[in-house]
Amino acid sequence: MTHAAPTNADQEALNAKLEQANRQLLQSEKLAAIGQLAAGVAHEINNPVGYVYSNLQSLESYLTDLFRLTDAVDSAKSLEDLRLIKQNIDYDYLRDDLKDLLAESREGIERVKTIISAMKDFSYIEDEEFKLADLHRGIETTLNVVNNELKYKAEVIREFGELPEIECIMSQLNQVIMNLLVNAAHAIEEFGKITVRTRHTNGNVEIEVEDTGKGISEEHLNRIFEPFFTTKPIGKGTGLGLSLSFNIVEKHNGKIEASSTPGQGTRFRITLPVTQPDPDNHG
Repeated sequence: MTHAAPTNADQEALNAKLEQANRQLLQSEKLAAIGQLAAGVAHEINNPVGYVYSNLQSLESYLTDLFRLTDAVDSAKSLEDLRLIKQNIDYDYLRDDLKDLLAESREGIERVKTIISAMKDFSYIEDEEFKLADLHRGIETTLNVVNNELKYKAEVIREFGELPEIECIMSQLNQVIMNLLVNAAHAIEEFGKITVRTRHTNGNVEIEVEDTGKGISEEHLNRIFEPFFTTKPIGKGTGLGLSLSFNIVEKHNGKIEASSTPGQGTRFRITLPVTQPDPDNHG
C-alpha cells in the first residue's frame, strides 16, 4: 500500500500549525516568567508604597499642628500667643520636614509608575510584526522588571554604545534579555556583577550579558540551547528559556553565542541585523 506524498497545501498547513504551537509556547513561557516575576514586582512596589503610607501619617499630624496655628489667628488675644503656638509646634522643623516628606513620596510614586509601565511594556502582546525600536529602551524596561531578581545578587553595569533603531519584535527581544539576566543572577552564588554591553558594527548590533557567576562546563555549553535542557534542579527551570531565546534570535536573522569559564563567569552575545533582509521572511 503506497502513501500519497504530502502536497504543498499539507506542508503549508503543517507549517502553520507548527508556527502557531511555537507562538503559544513562546507566550506561555513568557506568562510563566511574568508569573515568577510577579512576587518580586509586588515586593518592589511594596517598598515605596510603604514609605508613602507612613509619610501620609506624618503629614496628617503636621496638618493638625498647622491648623492649630491658623485657627488661632482668629482667636488669639495677641501676636505673642501666636508666636508661642508657632514655637510649640516647632514650625521651622515642620516646614523643612514637609518638603522632604513630599519629595520622598513623589519619588516613591514615580518608582511605582516606572515599575508598572515597565510591566506593561514587557507583557505587551503585539502583532508578529517587525517594527523599528530602541533597543536601549527595551533593555531598561527589562532591567526594571527584573530589578528584584538582580539587586540582591549583582551590581548591574551598563556599557552602552551608540545604537540606531533596529527592525525587530521588541517584546520578544525583551523576553530574551530577561532570560539572560535572570540566568546570570541565578549563576551568581553570592554577590557579583552583571555587565550589559551594546555596540553597533557593520550593519549589526550586538548585545552582551556577562556575569561573574559559576560558569558553565564545556560539556553543558554545547547543549544549553537544546529544548528542555537545564542544569537547574527539578522544578527550578523549564529548560525552555534559552531554546526559545535561540528561536527568537534566529527569527530575527541573528545569532546567539555563549562563552564561559567555569569559576569565572559566562558571556552571552546576541548579534542582530539593523535591517531585516527580506519582508517575506517576517513570519
